[in-house]
Amino acid sequence: MKKLTLKRNERIRKRKRYLQIYQRGRRSYSKHFTIVVSGNELGIPRLGIAATKKIGNAVTRNRIKRLIREFFRLNKDRFKASSQDIVIIAKGNTSSMNYADVCRELGVLLTEKPRNVPQE
Repeated sequence: MKKLTLKRNERIRKRKRYLQIYQRGRRSYSKHFTIVVSGNELGIPRLGIAATKKIGNAVTRNRIKRLIREFFRLNKDRFKASSQDIVIIAKGNTSSMNYADVCRELGVLLTEKPRNVPQE
C-alpha cells in the first residue's frame, strides 16, 4: 500500500520562493481560490498555501489550509509527472466550505489550463 503522506520537500516553505512563484507563475481563478503555477527544477510537485486574515480568525484559516493540504495529499498522483510549484490562495469567503466543496472547486481549477496574467 502506498504512503499518502505530504513530505517536507513537497511543501513550499520559504518566502523568497513564494515571491518568485507569484512573479513568474500562471494564474487560474475561481470563486473561492486563486492558483499560481510555476515550474521547478526538483522533479516533484510542491504545494504552498496562502490564507489571509480576510478569511477569518486563526481557527478558520487553519481549517481551510488543512482541507487544501488533504486534497493535495490524496491527489498527488495527478501531479506526479509535473515538476511544478503550486500556490493555492484562499479568498475571503471560504470559511463555510466543506471538504467536498474544496475538492470540487480545486479539481476543476487544476484541470484547466492556467492563464497568463500581465504584470502590473
